This record gives sequence, structure tokens and C-alpha cells, in this order.
Amino acid sequence: MNKGELIDAITKKANLTKKDVELIVGATFDVIVDAVAEGNKVTLVGFGSFEPRARAAREGRNPKTREKMLIPATVVPVFSAGKQFKEAVAKPE
Repeated sequence: MNKGELIDAITKKANLTKKDVELIVGATFDVIVDAVAEGNKVTLVGFGSFEPRARAAREGRNPKTREKMLIPATVVPVFSAGKQFKEAVAKPE
């Protein structure tokens, strides 16, 4: 499912206009991205949490030349699924 399909599904389920749902979904994503970019954790109980996580510098290889190179330290966004989300996905049909 892509963003457009998500918007369509929410439009049908919530009985809202597509324009309103596009604004809400876009704003939701923007707020989550901004909060995580600022170093904050965003927790949506039952769904999951988004947080920044530091990744240490490490040695890697150029796949083309096999030459060793240093991959610099960075911060990456991480999503951890909540208990209800995990249970819903694991539930046999």
C-alpha cells in the first residue's frame, strides 16, 4: 500500500473527504518526521514508536572495487511495532 492507497482507505473508513484526509495524513507524517529529526521519540500506543538511533562509524567495502572504506557515524530513524500491531500481524487467519 502506498500513500495514495492509504488515503483512499482512510477516506472510505472514516467517511471524510479525500482532501481532508490528504491534509491530515500529510500533517501527521510531517509532525512525526520533525519530532524524530529533533531527537524526540514519538509513541503511538498500540501502533508503535518512531525514534532516532545513533549508528556508529564502521568499515565497509566499495562493492565495485572491493576497496575498504570508512562509513561515517550517522543517526537513522527507527520504527518499533507496538504489542497490538505485532499481535494483529502474527494472528493466523
